[in-house]
Formats: sequence, structure tokens, C-alpha cells
Amino acid sequence: MRSAHRKSDPARMAALLDMGFEPSRPGPERIEDSILHSGDHKLVIDGRAMSTRVAVAAIHPSRYLLEEATGRAFVEMDRLIALLNRFDAGSAVGVLNAEGRLARPPPELRLLLDRSAAVHRATGGAFDVTVQPLVDLLKAADGSPDPVAWRDTLETVGAEALSVSSARVAFRRDGMGITLDGIAKGYIVDAMAAVLEASGIDRFLIDAGGDIRASGLREDDLPWVIAVRDPRRRGILSSPLRVMSGAVATSGGYEARFDPDGSWHHIVSSRTGRSAEDVLSVTVTGPTAFASDALATAVLLMSPREGVRFIDSLPGFECMVIDADGHPSLSAGLKG
Repeated sequence: MRSAHRKSDPARMAALLDMGFEPSRPGPERIEDSILHSGDHKLVIDGRAMSTRVAVAAIHPSRYLLEEATGRAFVEMDRLIALLNRFDAGSAVGVLNAEGRLARPPPELRLLLDRSAAVHRATGGAFDVTVQPLVDLLKAADGSPDPVAWRDTLETVGAEALSVSSARVAFRRDGMGITLDGIAKGYIVDAMAAVLEASGIDRFLIDAGGDIRASGLREDDLPWVIAVRDPRRRGILSSPLRVMSGAVATSGGYEARFDPDGSWHHIVSSRTGRSAEDVLSVTVTGPTAFASDALATAVLLMSPREGVRFIDSLPGFECMVIDADGHPSLSAGLKG
């Protein structure tokens, strides 16, 4: 979905840019185009989408293949945004939220909802895509919702009231809605990675505002270095992550606060109706960006000890949890 293909609507774009996904515009720009000492080409393409910066760095002997594959990766990103953007009334998610049902849902949405349900079950309900009405209420009230409206809205929330099948997706309660902000960006990053891999590119880094997928080695034949943001000081933590294959995702309430002190933000528990208070940020590493993204969101709503214990129970995943005092807790693998 690119701007050249559809007429601009300022009000609609304001909503898209506010907190959700917007298509990349202007088009992605070439940041680096170089020949390495090995003779391989390195191409870095940078664009703006999903309310953040999206960058793809890739290395391959063929510059033509790099150009073609990275271009198709961004096209795939825009295609998925057009399906999953809840701020677009014409998207699959937009229609579902407006009408309470969606006949013949696109397979991408159905797959993502099935995966969301699996994470919901695995996390004991901490991850829940049906919190959208609560998020909208808190945002509109600047973090000070009317108690009655807050309780009534909380009654509409619950993944158990979301019905998903190949024939239709439907809500079983009035006033329901979904937000895929806690999983869709990772899913889109994985889809972009699949485009590169299908083209034979196995050395790349995709970074979508902290949702990251890496493969192979960078130009100096070392693992890719991932800096993790310090949620209190707005800088980066002193110990970066080094990744050769897999994903990294960081979740934190500091990105979209609804009140000055950050007590209310866009990551809300479907069980309590409140935002995370004990944890400032969670970084999860794992094999895929969608799983790391969703798990980071869920662990943010747990206590630091509970979150680390949960990640330690999942083979292939590690985490760093930074509590409200700025103290980090590490999973067993990261301690090593």
C-alpha cells in the first residue's frame, strides 16, 4: 500500500501515525551501497512504517539480487500493513473491529490470531489481543478514565470471546475490538526475512523499531550487534546483544504513555485493566520475531521473577527484564 496508489486523506493519516501501523512513505531510501573487501555487496535500505524506522541491511555477492529482494521485502511489509492496521477502516482488522465479525478472513489474519491465541494460553492470559477497547479508553482519558466506564470496558475484554475459523472471525460480546500491536510488527519482520531467504540471501539484519531479525554474519564476519535501550535514561544499556541467527524484541510502556508519570500506557492487562507497573521494559531473544515480540509484551505484564522463570521454561528463548527501579533480571542463558 504505497502513497502513489491511493489518494491521501489527512485525517486518516493522522490516525495511522498516532499509534498504529502506517505504510512506508516516502519510499524506502538507500542508506548504504558498498562493495566489501570480500567482493560482496552490502545494501542498507531505510524506510518509515508502523510508527517507527524500518531498516534492512543485507550482504550478498549479487548487488542486483540485493536490490530486488530488499525491494520485495518492503512491498510485503506494506501488503501486510494494509491487512492488519486497525486504524484503517478498510483493512481486515478495521472491518472486524467496526462490524464485530469478518467473513472469509484473509489467511494472514487467521494465522496471526491463531498464534495470538497460543501465546495467550502459554502465558496464562497475560497476552491478549482483545484489550483494544481498554487501550482506546485510557488514551482518550489521558490515563484518568471514569471508573464506571473503565469497569464497563473491562467487561468487554477477553480472548475467550473471540471466535476464529476459516469461515469467519467474530466477537461474542458487544463493544469488543482487537489490537495486534503486540505481535504484528514481529510477524511482519519475519515475513520480510522470509522474502530475503527465499531469494538466497542469508546475511541480513531487519530492524523495525526494536523488533529485529538477524541471519548470518555482518561484513566483518562477526555477529550482528543489537543495542538495547535503557528505559529510564533514554540511552542504551552498556552490554549489547550479539546475534547470528534469530530475533530480538523489546517491549516497554515508555513508548506510548497516557499520563505524565507513565502509570498508564498502551500495554494493558486484560485481567486487571491496568498497565504494567513492576516492569519498565522486557527484551526477549528467540528464533522468530513474532514470538519474541508477543512474549516481550506478555512478560511486561508479569512480575520480574515470574517473567524470567517463564522464559527460562521455554527452550530457545532468553530475556532481560528491567524492573521499576531500573534493575535488570536475566534468564539463565543471558547470565552465561
